[in-house]
Amino acid sequence: MDLERFFGPIYASGVVRQGRSAFAVLGVNQQETQSAIDAALTFGILWLDACRHSADPRTLFEGLKLFLPAGTSALTRERLAHFDLGAAKWHLHEFDEHHDALAQLDFADRGNVDTRLVRCPDEASTLDRFADSIRQVLGRLPECEVAVLGLEFARARVSHEPASFRSSQEIAFGVGAEERVLDDRNAPTFDDLIRRLRSARGPKGPRHHQLFRLHPERWLESLVVRDVSAIDEHFDHSSFYSQVPAFSASDCAMLDVLTTTRDHRLAVVELKADEDIHLPLQGLDYWSRVQWHHVRGEFQKFAYFPGRELSPADALLFPVAQPFTSTPATDTVLRYLAPEIDWTLVGIDERWRDGVHAIFRKRAKTQDLARRHGDTEETVTQRLCASE
Repeated sequence: MDLERFFGPIYASGVVRQGRSAFAVLGVNQQETQSAIDAALTFGILWLDACRHSADPRTLFEGLKLFLPAGTSALTRERLAHFDLGAAKWHLHEFDEHHDALAQLDFADRGNVDTRLVRCPDEASTLDRFADSIRQVLGRLPECEVAVLGLEFARARVSHEPASFRSSQEIAFGVGAEERVLDDRNAPTFDDLIRRLRSARGPKGPRHHQLFRLHPERWLESLVVRDVSAIDEHFDHSSFYSQVPAFSASDCAMLDVLTTTRDHRLAVVELKADEDIHLPLQGLDYWSRVQWHHVRGEFQKFAYFPGRELSPADALLFPVAQPFTSTPATDTVLRYLAPEIDWTLVGIDERWRDGVHAIFRKRAKTQDLARRHGDTEETVTQRLCASE
């Protein structure tokens, strides 16, 4: 792997040696963006792994020393709390450039994680409330759901009339920033948008068309939720949520798919349609938040998975990508996650727009596989970290 191409000018890397012992070192300064700072851990892992593979056999690389600007390490601390302490020693430091002060942080003591779960909306009452608006859209494009293959083009919402307390429904349409409220004057524009969607947003559509290329991950997600068992045969196809808000102190994002296995064990599915070196740690972010709420019984408290008693077992993690977008770095980072995280890397056919098909699965080296799949311990041993 060409680490210089991945690092670019953002990160400073090096090695600290004492006798035959050594640490890989990686740092980033306060002039960089928060996203670049959060990404430092991925590159630090890759640097550590590269040092271990290229070093003199007599040198022991014990672990990684990571240096971040003061006050920027919240997400990195959350991530390191779920790393394998037996695979490496992880040292996290914050450097205050203004006061020339360096502090080593204890990421093991997480205290109360600042994350919250939004109550599951009542889908039936929402559809009933906006029935008239929905009928207007379905009258123009009967095959659409909330979006056309993951591309949202219209939404019904409640608006308030000026100078009064009265509210009414309106339909906003458009793709991206081109949003406008539907009325008699722009109805032909709405109809034209729908005609373009019909011709471009489909597996046989023109690949260079803007409407074909927009939001590929949402397109992939829309196909996965039609049958989540395409990702793993143990998933319950009748039990899933998509675009679940995942709030924490460090950011707010949407979890792609949250589902369960047939024995009611939670599973986090993180989807990538394009190459993304940070897939494992982004999946870890969502897994850690789901796990935090799960052990406190908050999913059922907030009306998720009604009528099901969730398994008390830890949630599963399923990073999903096309083989050519799942870089060797993905395997490397996953190997350093804590052993209690039961992950499965799923590679899907690059022609996923025609239908999602898993072409390989690489599973974590965990002791829970036998319990999860009902296999004997000998069978599991033969399958650990192997492609199916």
